Amino acid sequence: MSVAVRVIPCLDVDAGRVVKGINFKNLRDAGDPVEMATLYDAEGADELVFLDITASSSDRSTTFEVVRRTAEQVFIPLTVGGGVRSADDVNALLRAGADKVGVNTAAINDPDLIDRIADRFGAQVLVLSVDARRCADGVVTDSGFEVTTHGGRRGTGIDAVAWAHEAARRGAGEILLNSMDADGTKAGYDLDMIRQVRHVVSVPVIASGGAGTLGDFAPAVFAGADAVLAASVLHFGDLRIGAIKDTLAQAGCTVRRTAVMQ
Repeated sequence: MSVAVRVIPCLDVDAGRVVKGINFKNLRDAGDPVEMATLYDAEGADELVFLDITASSSDRSTTFEVVRRTAEQVFIPLTVGGGVRSADDVNALLRAGADKVGVNTAAINDPDLIDRIADRFGAQVLVLSVDARRCADGVVTDSGFEVTTHGGRRGTGIDAVAWAHEAARRGAGEILLNSMDADGTKAGYDLDMIRQVRHVVSVPVIASGGAGTLGDFAPAVFAGADAVLAASVLHFGDLRIGAIKDTLAQAGCTVRRTAVMQ
């Protein structure tokens, strides 16, 4: 029996509110994260991802409070990322109710952080978030994709596919692969990026960035994604989780069925 494709809403949280924009710009309010998480749980979401997109070392209280309140209300796995800089940060988020923790910039700055987190908590806890874009401005990588930081605004020159491979080798249990070019555009996932990363890692790959229509999800799975993540199309009512799962099932994908709220 094949493993079920997971459908995962992503809540980008800023100052305690869910926000969404295009290419991480022009952010607009999408609602209360706890209320939205509760709704998605009832609608049959397989997991939830919370990303604190403006996390800073000086103020993490909002994230912890949101995680605690959400964990009390939902019963599906919760991944939290944004501002995670150490294994102690991971421990604090797990104690607040997170099931998995995403790391991004801190791991780029210190790849050994991946090893330390995996050694302490296990690979199943660690999700490497890769914000990648097609190379531009004279940057050249073997894959044609570059890792970015700061919401896609700052390039690193690091090959995104090679980075995903290294992170998995070091102990990352999943790769959350976010196309910064496609983010919020509703133009479809970057299938080439998914295929390339799938080719070099054996851990689950979560496709992120670009979901716009029901027809966008199955191609991402066929390209190699184990899970599909969506944000704005869910937050603003364009699509429903049940419809996404129906479409995936019709395409021949295995999906998890639960009793859902209508």
